[in-house]
Amino acid sequence: MNPEFDQPLVPADYPELKLLAWNRDPARPIAAEDAFALYERNWRFVDRERMSDREKALLDGLVQRFGKGKLLAG
Repeated sequence: MNPEFDQPLVPADYPELKLLAWNRDPARPIAAEDAFALYERNWRFVDRERMSDREKALLDGLVQRFGKGKLLAG
């Protein structure tokens, strides 16, 4: 388990997550599980080509921890 997920994440630190958090203050930390839920619910708006390696690693870790290895993208 990645200990980073035990701490809140700042959406502004991850460009695609920041875009998904358009209706809240992206500088305000959110729980890692909430970040995963944002990615999963709004996957159709994510441009994976624009994701940094850091954000891809974050998403992969979130999928492993909270999605049991699967991202249920509609």
